[in-house]
Amino acid sequence: WGVGQDAHPPAPSHRVTLLKRGTGRMGAGPGRTTGWVHALTLRRAGVEMIAGVTYERIDDEGLHILVDGEPRVVECDSVVLCAGQESVLDLHDGLAASGKPVHVIGGAKVAAELDAQRAIEEGVRVAIAL
Repeated sequence: WGVGQDAHPPAPSHRVTLLKRGTGRMGAGPGRTTGWVHALTLRRAGVEMIAGVTYERIDDEGLHILVDGEPRVVECDSVVLCAGQESVLDLHDGLAASGKPVHVIGGAKVAAELDAQRAIEEGVRVAIAL
């Protein structure tokens, strides 16, 4: 938190886990001057960040992943996938057919107009609606 603000952020209303397939440091991509600030803000808000993840499946137990080859289940009631920049809707179609609420955003929605700021805004709006 910033100057003049409470030193401790409010307790989160949801538990959030941020997963990354790559093994690099979280926040390394956006830019040297801002990425670390975003990562620090997320850590202070209690967001668990895990890199080096392989996604296995989603079922009633949660999201099944491998971390450094070790199986783990992230218990969850919502999953937000941010993957790829091509409009491949196979996963969407299967989930929608099963009656699950599905949202397509960013480059997966409109790959021809790739805009990271728009994709992030759309992701935040969907997350807030959950």
